[in-house]
Amino acid sequence: MTKLKEGIKAPSFKGIDQNGNTISLKDLIGKRIVLYFYPHDDTPTCTNQACNLRDNYTLLLKSGFHIIGISTDDVKSHKKFEKKYDLPFSLIADTDNSISEKYGVWGWKKFMGREFIGMHRTTFLIDEKGKIKKIIEKPESKRHAEQILTVWEEK
Repeated sequence: MTKLKEGIKAPSFKGIDQNGNTISLKDLIGKRIVLYFYPHDDTPTCTNQACNLRDNYTLLLKSGFHIIGISTDDVKSHKKFEKKYDLPFSLIADTDNSISEKYGVWGWKKFMGREFIGMHRTTFLIDEKGKIKKIIEKPESKRHAEQILTVWEEK
């Protein structure tokens, strides 16, 4: 879905997470970033994905990754999702779709025979210089951390 390509500078973003913190790409330069877009808090596949990242959080940290989830749900919804599943990473509320549109993950989808506009589950791995190293367009929710570690090492 996204028109962004690996090797280009990642689009800048700024948003508020579930704890009221402002998170921006420019503040994260120097870190490896897992920027994962997901449709909605507390839905089955999104929960599987978040919990897989939570369960492998220490391993991802040891590999130098800073994890940020983004959906169009609001801060209150993100806080509830974080508490319910004990998520140790930031969830940015993109209620106006501005970040999702910059990354090209907001658009037409098909689900159970109907078409609608929504978030395409996509993960961007951004290197320490702010460039997109890898794009995972169809993350496997139950093994997403393994996917991240594997594709990061690919040449």
